[in-house]
Amino acid sequence: MTVQVPTGPALPRLFVVLVGGAAAVILVVGLRSLAWLIGPLLLALVVVITVRPVETWLRRRGLPGWLSSTVLVLLVYAVVAALAGTILVSLARLATVLPGYRAEAAALVGDLVGQLAALGIGVVPIRELAAGLDLGRVAGVAAGVLSGVVGLAGSLVFLFSLLLFLAIESGGFRAKLGVLAGVRPAVAGVLGDFVRGTRRFLVVTTVFGLLTAVVDTVVLLALGVPLAVLWGLLAFITNYIPYVGFFIGVVPPALLALLEGGPGLALVVVVIYLVVNFVLCSLVQPRYIGDAVGLSLTVVFLSLGFWAWLLGPLGAVLAIPLTLLVKALLVDVDPRAAWLGDLLAAGPADKGDA
Repeated sequence: MTVQVPTGPALPRLFVVLVGGAAAVILVVGLRSLAWLIGPLLLALVVVITVRPVETWLRRRGLPGWLSSTVLVLLVYAVVAALAGTILVSLARLATVLPGYRAEAAALVGDLVGQLAALGIGVVPIRELAAGLDLGRVAGVAAGVLSGVVGLAGSLVFLFSLLLFLAIESGGFRAKLGVLAGVRPAVAGVLGDFVRGTRRFLVVTTVFGLLTAVVDTVVLLALGVPLAVLWGLLAFITNYIPYVGFFIGVVPPALLALLEGGPGLALVVVVIYLVVNFVLCSLVQPRYIGDAVGLSLTVVFLSLGFWAWLLGPLGAVLAIPLTLLVKALLVDVDPRAAWLGDLLAAGPADKGDA
């Protein structure tokens, strides 16, 4: 007598989906509570992945492993210290410059109220806004931001320590990946693809971010917009944030240009930013990134909101690399999830705008 064993799932699919979803929610909430640890760790990991070829190049030139790792760590430290120092100095200047524009801001609001009144539009809310307008408060907010940035010194020390340890251990990454390939070849393959794709994306984005920042800084200096270096640095950082980064980068210099030279100067700044961003970041940059991202526009936009919520501003900057990592570990590694990878991938129309 033959006994038939049922081949269907032991649990109802709906139950598995509900339990898996609940577990995912608990995991995400737990990760959000550890954002102070996970954020710097992922940033250090991405930085080491990006600059790892420098150490490889140094070793090929004959430098011993310890010396090449030391050069790599010092290089990363110098870049991070330069960025942090520029931000601190620029924010300090911003806190002192803003109060000097009280009269200009009041005049602009007064002109707006007069024009709206001439058109017969109610201006009571705007008058209340003008009465409460005080750039000294804005300067106070800027000073608070400055204090917060200074308070990140402990986080920077933690980040430097992570960079040091990861840079030292990165020399054995290839050997560890080889061991993993012998046991789990699929996992090793997707991790290798993730490293190559992330490195290509970040290198190209960094190069074009530098070009954008240099052009914006030179233009702002030529137009006489204050704190041009700060706004150029902001353009460089926001270049890593897809889609919304441009708007974050253009608003502060446009507002300061409005206070400094009126609507005409602000319009010139916006137009130049639009032209530079469109040419470099929308036409040229995607040709060099190619299929390194391979994510649809909707997925990138949703992932931006998710990582920003989970890790804060750092999550917005690292949204694409982190999405690629999650996709590699949860989708690409499982042949049964190939259909999900096809849903997440960019279509023919998206690849031209990646």
